[in-house]
Amino acid sequence: MNSDASWAGAAQQFQETLGAGWQQAMGAFSGAGMPPGFPQISLAGPGAAAPVLQFDAAKLQALQKDYLEEAAALWNQALTGGGDAPAFSDRRFSSDAWKSNPVSKFSAAAYLLNARTLMGLAEAVEGDEKTRARVRFAVEQWMAAAAPSNFLALNAEAQQKAIATQGESIAQGITNLLHDIRQGHVSMTDESVFEVGKNVATTEGAVVFENEFFQLLEYKPLTDKVHERPFLLVPPCINKFYILDLQPDNSFIRYAVAQGHRTFVVSWRNPDESMSDKTWDDYIENAAIEAIHVVQDITGAKTINALGFCVGGTILGTALAVLAARGEKPVASVTLLTSLLDFTDTGILDIFIDETSVKYREAEMGKGGLLKGQDLASTFSFLRPNDLVWNYVVGNYLKGETPPPFDLLYWNSDSTNLPGPFYAWYLRNTYYENNLVKPGKAVVCGEKIDLRKIDMPVYIYGSREDHIVPIGGAYASTQQLPGKKRFVMGASGHIAGVINPPAKKKRSFWTNDKLPAGKFPPASADWLKTATEHPGSWWTDWAAWLKGHAGKQIAAPKNYGSRTYKVIEPAPGRYVKVKA
Repeated sequence: MNSDASWAGAAQQFQETLGAGWQQAMGAFSGAGMPPGFPQISLAGPGAAAPVLQFDAAKLQALQKDYLEEAAALWNQALTGGGDAPAFSDRRFSSDAWKSNPVSKFSAAAYLLNARTLMGLAEAVEGDEKTRARVRFAVEQWMAAAAPSNFLALNAEAQQKAIATQGESIAQGITNLLHDIRQGHVSMTDESVFEVGKNVATTEGAVVFENEFFQLLEYKPLTDKVHERPFLLVPPCINKFYILDLQPDNSFIRYAVAQGHRTFVVSWRNPDESMSDKTWDDYIENAAIEAIHVVQDITGAKTINALGFCVGGTILGTALAVLAARGEKPVASVTLLTSLLDFTDTGILDIFIDETSVKYREAEMGKGGLLKGQDLASTFSFLRPNDLVWNYVVGNYLKGETPPPFDLLYWNSDSTNLPGPFYAWYLRNTYYENNLVKPGKAVVCGEKIDLRKIDMPVYIYGSREDHIVPIGGAYASTQQLPGKKRFVMGASGHIAGVINPPAKKKRSFWTNDKLPAGKFPPASADWLKTATEHPGSWWTDWAAWLKGHAGKQIAAPKNYGSRTYKVIEPAPGRYVKVKA
């Protein structure tokens, strides 16, 4: 048989599989009969059939040559038993059990060869970047799911443990599986160890205000004097605020209090059916703007400092634009942590967004309904399927292991719902149409949004390896906000980059004081060319910056709240304890 014709047929089959099986490959993400955590997606544009994929001929020829050579060598080695055992750099196959079992060793080697070749085929696709990204993503999902390590019949390590424990590991794996089916998600940590308010979210404080959207927490001062300008923190409403208050030694909230700031935090309510009709406007008016005004009322401060983290930064930025349109400027300085205002660069999440997907969500829940927290959590987990999905499937079910206690993964599993109308507006006006950066295009709370009116000083932080808010997306705010800006890049990802306390002496961060005042190049890569790397945490840089905007020192308050705003209950409050 002609090998060229055979290889062309393989490429054609690859194309047909992508076209016909795309929705199945996206199982965790969208479509009828699938968890509704993220929009429907297709390889085609809105309303169009799946496109005929074209491949780069030179790349196909090189792939064919390499594959045939490597497959022949692998097959000959398996038949003769010759050659050294392959050294698998992939940690899924790195144990001695894989090397000592001939069947498992061959299945792992064949799988890795096929995975490299399929990814090569994906890279050989010719077309627009979005189609290429979708093909790569689909192949990555298939290959992650098809790994021999995911099957007891091929996983030598799991088999070895089953023999050593006389079947106990299999029995425990079944128990773990039944437990996870009952709780509705794969266990990433031993969740029984943690309790919010007992051993996570323990910084001392009180709830001083609440409405149907949020509770406002005020924290007990750790210094005799505090800065006269209070500090309000707006976390994302996806997941819960205590990522910023996991433990005393890594609590960003506690760190802010220790710097002498009278600190307030928004603790979002976990929406239930009674909130299924709430909109983006509701969250801006009745949560972000309300929180700003309540902090002003409690403290008597004319202006406050505010911080928004992730989606909280988008909400805060929108609220400030609404207030500016009304002629109000109650915030003296803003900090944006891994936040998007300009949604031009959204990284891998862009593959899920098109007109078809957005219309689907608008029809499904634009007038009412809830986006279930676990659906969205599953979507984010499948962005890193080997680390955040299949790793736990293998450990929990095939090996019968209980994952160790880890507070960050406990928080990651503590998901939150979102109101459907809120989510539908967010999808169309940010990720799809990027309306916040178009002056006057987006109308929120009856006001035309114009980010150019947010002219106060701003501290912008982005994480270098962030897959949720790419560094280019975080940096893009430097091009949209007219006030005096400081941009800082931290090492690591979306969470680990942010939660990096100075005492740990880990990682590093970058600043750039060599650029002309107020002059930021269009791209983060250009900014980085002249940036300076510093060892340790960016928190100290931020603390020094915020101190310059916090005003003089005054006596720390002896009580929470005020005469008008009485203590409702101790922090962290009851809203954060409600499960999705």
